[in-house]
Amino acid sequence: MQLGMIGLGRMGGNIVRRLMKGGHTAVVYDKNENAVAALAADGAAGAKALEDFVARLTTPRTAWVMLPAGKITEATIEALAKLMQAGDVIIDGGNTFWQDDVRRGKALKERGIHYLDVGTSGGVWGIERGYCMMIGGDKAVVDRLDPIFACLAPGIGDIPHTQGREARDPRIEQGYIHAGPAGAGHFVKMIHNGIEYGLMQAYAEGFDILKNANIEALPPDHRFDLDIADIAEVWRRGSVIPSWLLDLTASALAKNPTLGSYSGFVEDSGEGRWTVNAAIDEAVPAEVLTAALFARFRSRKDHTFAEKILSAMRDGFGGHKEPQPAATGASKPKA
Repeated sequence: MQLGMIGLGRMGGNIVRRLMKGGHTAVVYDKNENAVAALAADGAAGAKALEDFVARLTTPRTAWVMLPAGKITEATIEALAKLMQAGDVIIDGGNTFWQDDVRRGKALKERGIHYLDVGTSGGVWGIERGYCMMIGGDKAVVDRLDPIFACLAPGIGDIPHTQGREARDPRIEQGYIHAGPAGAGHFVKMIHNGIEYGLMQAYAEGFDILKNANIEALPPDHRFDLDIADIAEVWRRGSVIPSWLLDLTASALAKNPTLGSYSGFVEDSGEGRWTVNAAIDEAVPAEVLTAALFARFRSRKDHTFAEKILSAMRDGFGGHKEPQPAATGASKPKA
């Protein structure tokens, strides 16, 4: 199948490469001409403008927008919709707020244009590992584009079957799900990222306690000089707390046990806040997820080893770099 991709950053470009490797074709557009040229060299059709991008797509067109959530995504989808026609599909694969998807889905439906929101997890490793996708929108459209999603998904791999799932949708075991109508995909992805905050914070705090197990405030016979890189590695093997996040932590500690290249300034990309707001709206207690979000706020004022662990994990799975201080010594950027 053919897919158009707008936004060729850390994930957009690799999604295109994985699709082309799977035999699909792609039309690509980005304001960064070098990014377009790089994908064109790999076999994609590069577009010079949004109008050119739409013209190169065969009908019914499918255009995937992979841009930062907010104004740039909103403006791009609005401009794209004016160039497309009834029966075409617009996909938002970024980390958009789910209520924006509900609104967009209704507006585009009035024009006869289909809208899918695809919560996409996989980060910079997705080109190799595949992408776990949580999809919102009309089922008929999701089913028609299944070859695209199946190619991007990680597949069942070596994960054993879950007993009792034999009669369920087989796509779920491949790593993607039609979660419901427009907005459902990004709602599920929002909660996924909220949980991620809590998991990361738990690892970070645990390793911080291990690192400080030999401080002078403790009685001499209660002090332990622990190798936290080795502990991270052994926990990966047979313990009850393994995960990809732990894998990334172990890798970072193996390269630099002090994590000296990280300051511990931890950003949040929005989903944690939205998750907490959803918990408030539903009157669901979410103590761990809320505390993890507030810990990130505190990290921007005072850094601990725990925050360095968080920064290392964010860098590992998503290529998220810490903000660099201004050359003039200006204050750190706001959240």
